Amino acid sequence: VSEEVSRNVDDMRILLQSCKSFGPQQRMKFYDSWAETYEQDSEVMNYRAPHLVIDFLNANFSGDRQGARVLDVACGSGLVAKLMFELGFRLFVGVDGSRGMLDQAAKTGLYQNLRLALLGTQALPAQTGAFDVVIIVGALRDGFVPVSVVRELCCAAKPGGLVCMSRVDPRSESGDRYKACMERELQLMEEEGLWTHVVSADMHRYMMDVYNSSNQEEQNQQYLSGTMSLYRKSPR
Repeated sequence: VSEEVSRNVDDMRILLQSCKSFGPQQRMKFYDSWAETYEQDSEVMNYRAPHLVIDFLNANFSGDRQGARVLDVACGSGLVAKLMFELGFRLFVGVDGSRGMLDQAAKTGLYQNLRLALLGTQALPAQTGAFDVVIIVGALRDGFVPVSVVRELCCAAKPGGLVCMSRVDPRSESGDRYKACMERELQLMEEEGLWTHVVSADMHRYMMDVYNSSNQEEQNQQYLSGTMSLYRKSPR
């Protein structure tokens, strides 16, 4: 008899605080061990980022969905591809730093190819100028994927292709630094003529803030927010 172990928000808080000080390699081992219950646990944390970002992309995408090649960066267990598939997208390549997460993504049957890479440490394993949509949800945050990876996302997009990103904006000094650094980089890339800004939107209350401990009364009010941005790679 398989035992369904259901975790609550406090369990998630303890779990995620246990990996707060991990380096990139350690964090990926943590994700390997978390992969099997990740989607269940995401629901406990009310993790709505994939839904919000895909709605945002969908509202701004006018091309041929069936023929569009999608690079799903930091794809995790495949939540983004599942939602995009429902909207008619069919061609997915996934990249993640966790082998366990890629194993879960493989079970969806949606990806033509899945590639293992620790972003920021290893180069993004994607052909240059090959993708109609490059998307990254949830991983652009301090201690996860460095700002420098944004240029690699742009590089993987086709001329005229879209890069869709969501950035986590945690209330912390390091979070503020990351946000400022990322905004500078996005602006710089625009000035260099690499891409043009299409649209940005706030991502409100997309997940409970389980990364910080807080007293019981505050806990219910504590949600993370962020920003979603869409850029179009310059046609060469």
